[in-house]
Amino acid sequence: MTVVPSHAVGRVAAGVFDSVTDAVGNTPLVRLNRVVDDIRATVYVKLEYLNPGGSVKDRAARGMLLAAEASGELRPGGTVVEATSGNTGLGLAAIAAARGYRSIVVVPDKVSEEKKALLRAHGAEVHVTPGLRPVDHPEHLRSVALRLVEEIPGAWFAGQYDNAANPAAHRATTGPEIWGQTGGRVTHFVAGIGTGGTITGAGEYLKEASGGVVRVIGADPQTSVYGGGDGRIWYVEAVGHFLHPETEADVWPESYHVDVVDRIERIPDAEAIRLLHRIAREEGLLLGGSSGTAIAAALRTARALGPEEVVVVIAPDSGRAYLSKYFSDAWLGALGFPLTTAVTEPTVGDLVGDVDQLAAPVTLPSGLTVAEARQLVHGTEGLPVALQRAAAGPSVVAEILGSVTAATLADAPDGDPVSAHLAAPLPFVGTTEPLRGAVQRIGDHSGPVLITHEGRVVALVDASCLSAGTVEEHGGL
Repeated sequence: MTVVPSHAVGRVAAGVFDSVTDAVGNTPLVRLNRVVDDIRATVYVKLEYLNPGGSVKDRAARGMLLAAEASGELRPGGTVVEATSGNTGLGLAAIAAARGYRSIVVVPDKVSEEKKALLRAHGAEVHVTPGLRPVDHPEHLRSVALRLVEEIPGAWFAGQYDNAANPAAHRATTGPEIWGQTGGRVTHFVAGIGTGGTITGAGEYLKEASGGVVRVIGADPQTSVYGGGDGRIWYVEAVGHFLHPETEADVWPESYHVDVVDRIERIPDAEAIRLLHRIAREEGLLLGGSSGTAIAAALRTARALGPEEVVVVIAPDSGRAYLSKYFSDAWLGALGFPLTTAVTEPTVGDLVGDVDQLAAPVTLPSGLTVAEARQLVHGTEGLPVALQRAAAGPSVVAEILGSVTAATLADAPDGDPVSAHLAAPLPFVGTTEPLRGAVQRIGDHSGPVLITHEGRVVALVDASCLSAGTVEEHGGL
């Protein structure tokens, strides 16, 4: 039997909490030692996956939920509803469960299977809706969530993108923690920009506490509109701002205060993913995709700094939620991203050669009529049709809806949308994928095959070329 000393009765030890709600925050800073190469500045990573719900979003989830209780928007027996890429939903689901609420989370179909499983494990009802929808589309995440709120009595919509309690949570916790942990020595703060809550709230606090000394750097996917990209889709989850081609007015989150950010570093997916693999193997930290984006931006920043300067970067979540993506050679290879392990046999990339010298196949926007598309596909055997702007460059694999040919459209009515006559999407193989495995994966397919590199289509070849180990670009495309 354990005897509790009399002097300890009525006192609570540090690190002991009444509920999971109180356990959010106070995550550690860990110094990077090996992936920094010859960088002289100190770089610390704040490990937000050590929050009880597994991510930095626990902070916003707690802040928004408690504020809703205080205002009366969320009452006992109510239902918490949110539209999210997963992590905010996980934080809300965990805290809602602890406080006796039902939770419903709307996620896009690109979210990892691990995240959906975790949401359900907390008792959340998960509604999966197609991604790549314009903001006002009825299947857009926010549209689905707001419709559920209207239908369910006592439902409350968290609305992290426009909820002032989101950045306020980071102003009250994340910023002060970083300032205290570094003894006020932090000079640069780096975070990804998604809803904008983390970089806004923590950035505002650190700038105020330092008298304006701390510089705030945003980490953004290369094509995200925050950093000046065209808004085309990317593969790192939970960061950036996507702009659908059919969006009439691009509205940024109210949680993101642009004036807080001094500079934005635009990080390609491949750079983020390659760094994730290094960090896992060289630093012992298994981190999620957006952490790779943020740390890549932090290392770029730190390379220009001296030994007295201190960079703190937010690592939003763990790589355990992405084992089927960023740490899966099958997923990585099919899209032409860097693999986790070295390949000792010939790859698809070895076969096709320098991807910069390949003539990427033409892609079409889905909004064309048959008559317009027919002019563009004349003389070709297969042509991917992508949901994108016509002149925006190579197609992203995730945006491809299907394929059409001149023969397919020959007898179709001129005024029909070309999207009404799509065949199945063409199979694709990635440049980093072992050639033998790629041939086995596409099976007995004959005809055109897309070659992908870092998530984008770079060539169209015939399947027989892959089998023969020689390549000739298909149809002159």
